[in-house]
Amino acid sequence: MEYVLAALAGYFCGCLPVSSLTARHYGVDLHATGDRNPGAWNALEQLGARRAWPAFVGDGLKAFVPVAVAHLAGGYWLAFAAAAGAMVGHAFPLPDPGRGGKAVMCFVGAAIVTVTSGFAWGARVAVFAFPLAQLVTDPVAHVAATGVLMTFIGVLFIARRRAPASAA
Repeated sequence: MEYVLAALAGYFCGCLPVSSLTARHYGVDLHATGDRNPGAWNALEQLGARRAWPAFVGDGLKAFVPVAVAHLAGGYWLAFAAAAGAMVGHAFPLPDPGRGGKAVMCFVGAAIVTVTSGFAWGARVAVFAFPLAQLVTDPVAHVAATGVLMTFIGVLFIARRRAPASAA
């Protein structure tokens, strides 16, 4: 039951149209301009960085807040439920589920909780997620080059693995 409540809290936070409200403040309808996505990236393209920063912060916070609360209340899996809810709420908001965003900044807001609450795991997730994010913005050759660098890191981890200290 607590997972359902965390997911619902995340969902309703995710439904808050922060980027659309930010853009509307400047007379811009994100559903009618750019890629017609009501998210922070479209707000950035339509408004510029100086005016769009509240959209980025707000879209991140609408996942960060419920995820942080859930993490404090019950740990990782409860926080995961809140993050999933926030991302779904951003992508499929009520009352019009067909007009949501892509949930990128919701993911970022949730990931910040993971990084700050368990840096070792957060760093691992970030390292392995980077090439996936890079696929969206860079040519495949750049992603392959990143893979070479990550392989170097992996070799170092294997080569420098220390045997556990004996219990004696």
